[in-house]
Amino acid sequence: MNTQKTVIVTGGAGFLGSHLVPGLIGQGYRVVVIDNLVAGKRENVPTGAAFYCLDVRERGALTTLFSQLSTGNGGIYGVLHLAALPRVQQSIDHPDETHSVNVDGLRNVLFAARHAKVRRIVYSASSSAYGDQNDLPLHEGMVPNPMSPYAVQKHMGEFEVRNNARHYGLPGVSLRYFNIYGPNADPNGPYAQAIIKFIHQRKKGIPLTVTGDGLQTRDSVHARDVVRANILALESDRVGAGEVINVGSGRRVSVLEMAQMIGGEITFVAPRIEPRHTEADVRKAKELLGWRPTITLEEGIGELKKIHGIE
Repeated sequence: MNTQKTVIVTGGAGFLGSHLVPGLIGQGYRVVVIDNLVAGKRENVPTGAAFYCLDVRERGALTTLFSQLSTGNGGIYGVLHLAALPRVQQSIDHPDETHSVNVDGLRNVLFAARHAKVRRIVYSASSSAYGDQNDLPLHEGMVPNPMSPYAVQKHMGEFEVRNNARHYGLPGVSLRYFNIYGPNADPNGPYAQAIIKFIHQRKKGIPLTVTGDGLQTRDSVHARDVVRANILALESDRVGAGEVINVGSGRRVSVLEMAQMIGGEITFVAPRIEPRHTEADVRKAKELLGWRPTITLEEGIGELKKIHGIE
């Protein structure tokens, strides 16, 4: 058990944090959550974790806290950086604000981590960096084609992590998440995906709103599989030089098919700016982390329908 190892989770009060923090505690880590609660919820942080209400844009306060946490208990074993403003439209409407969190906030975390001699940072990157590509599945060697300020910002973060490993000796790895779904997701939250919106629409007895023709495809990966990827990236001795690694299911399903799995009346609404198709090539995750997805989309949707009382 890793009882003496301290890890920090920024943005740990959000949807993914509500799965990752308990997962880390279950592995014996001492977990410290940093979140400003703009999008996160205090109730998402279990009693077994320490909590600090702090914005990643506050470099001075962040650096002081990291320094305090690094004293004793073997220092800080790792930082899992989830904190972000992830709404695409928000990044288009307010690019300066989202840049201040998604890029400058990450720089502040990296600065604090360097000075606290953190062992490793695991950065939550985004498959939105790929944008539209001519070939599938999407692999890490492709030239990125980000289609929004948010996608650009998250891609910039990968360079920040790599440069900190290269120039400042702070080991790091970037995990490019595809569409994460699972329990605790907020249908109106910044990470809301089609699946959880459909679940809540079905529960309310209203039509499921499919954007465009619904034939756009998505690679949907369950939150618990993403948790395993984070813990493996934190612990693996095969990463740390700023590698970029896909975390997805390796399977694409159309949005219309997802709606049909959930059931109920369907209505079509105007399309939005988004990649037409996504599908992850997960060979690198298998090679470097020993990770593969274990929860099928049918299993994950079945679990959500059961949780929400949908027949």
